[in-house]
Amino acid sequence: MTARRATIERRTAETDIRVELDLDGAGVFEAATGVGFFEHMLHQIARHALIDLSVSANGDLHIDDHHTVEDVGIVLGQALREALGDKRGIMRYGHAYVPLDEALSRVVIDFSGRPGLFFRADFTAEKIGTFDTELVREFFGGVAAGAAMTLHMDNLAGANAHHIAETLFKAFGRALRGAVARDERAMDALPSTKEHL
Repeated sequence: MTARRATIERRTAETDIRVELDLDGAGVFEAATGVGFFEHMLHQIARHALIDLSVSANGDLHIDDHHTVEDVGIVLGQALREALGDKRGIMRYGHAYVPLDEALSRVVIDFSGRPGLFFRADFTAEKIGTFDTELVREFFGGVAAGAAMTLHMDNLAGANAHHIAETLFKAFGRALRGAVARDERAMDALPSTKEHL
């Protein structure tokens, strides 16, 4: 069985990022980004998607976290796209509902080849610690673009901003796990009647 791994590096004037992932991992995670809450959220993706994920990022944090968070999203998306190869034999679609106390979020993924983020979440606070909650959308916009996936994210309930964010990241991980799973009934088939993704 072909290994589904990727390593992507991206350097700009604002960030220097390296992402390594293994889609058939066990949820092993390591990160050094300088953004603590963001690393906590990335860990949720790795654990709930059951992918091994390593992220290192050196960004212009003296300005703010924006470039680092968005660019990690882009590179993570590119790594997902490379690791999936031609997408033969995958489920393609994944969805999950995840609660955390009063918060509930739904995420639906389609590795369609058509990038798009449809994000419906209103945070109850502008910051979680020092982390700007608007960066959740920026991160997932980068992931969707880099992976060429259609990504729907809806927060359905929640009062605590930390809980809202965490349900979105966990639900993304669970949906990702389903979408990249191998389809034992169609291992050599492309999951599209167009024969192109």
